[in-house]
Amino acid sequence: MKNFIKIMAVAISLIIVTISCDDNIKPPEDIKVTGVTLDKNNISLVVGNTETLKEAVLPSDAKNKAVTWASSNSTIATVANGTVTAVKEGTATITVTTTDGGYKATCTVTVTKKPDEPDPNAGVVIAGVTWATRNVNAPGTFAAKPEDAGMFYQWNRKIGWSSTDPMINSNGGTTWNDSYPTGDTWETANNPCPSGWRVPTHEELQSLVNSGSEWTTLNGVNGRYFGSGNNKVFFSAAGRRTGINGALSTVGSSGSYWSSTLRSSYIAYKLAFNSGAAGTSDPGTIDAYPVRCVKQ
Repeated sequence: MKNFIKIMAVAISLIIVTISCDDNIKPPEDIKVTGVTLDKNNISLVVGNTETLKEAVLPSDAKNKAVTWASSNSTIATVANGTVTAVKEGTATITVTTTDGGYKATCTVTVTKKPDEPDPNAGVVIAGVTWATRNVNAPGTFAAKPEDAGMFYQWNRKIGWSSTDPMINSNGGTTWNDSYPTGDTWETANNPCPSGWRVPTHEELQSLVNSGSEWTTLNGVNGRYFGSGNNKVFFSAAGRRTGINGALSTVGSSGSYWSSTLRSSYIAYKLAFNSGAAGTSDPGTIDAYPVRCVKQ
């Protein structure tokens, strides 16, 4: 019994000592921020583009890692949660600041303007021939962008047909013309190209093919670049409208572009390409294809 009492006394003493020690334990102090860095000190952006900067608050186990972002000139570049947006040409400084301690890091942003779009009236010279950089849209006009399909034309006719459905022509009509065109060349009176331009000959299309080409995508549109180096033009794989009923087909998988050269009755030469090859062929003149003009 005496031994039991002694054991209990020792146990109670240990408990008292443990409680006393716990009372003296202090919670760890908050770990303060000592600095901040950015993953990039300099970036270059084209107007309209964005890039995200990543900050690293030091030390890595700091309690308060909150930061704020600011731009020295928001008319040139803005920033939100580290994402920088280029607004206009110039230079701006992006600053990240820690809430704890006010530590800072900076990144210099250089903004350049967008490259000028090719002038459709200037053209690109390939093998001695000046090619337009865009398809014909409505008669006498170029499409807005190099990758735009424009309108489709039957051979030796000046009425354009829409390159998307529902089908409508440049005069507002919706009834397909299933008669064969007449004539032995693409006549000047029926030239759909803007002033100073004309439909290329078969020989000119063949020289374009001989200049080399590669299948590619421009702004999400399939097609081929013809030429080399800085002297290249993009032809979209715009498809066609079939002569029998004007149905739209092969959009995105093949491209066909008229020449002014008739091979025989109701058959004329055209540029033809897909992802595998490019060349010239001779379909019926009743079909409707895009037109890519050359300088007169």
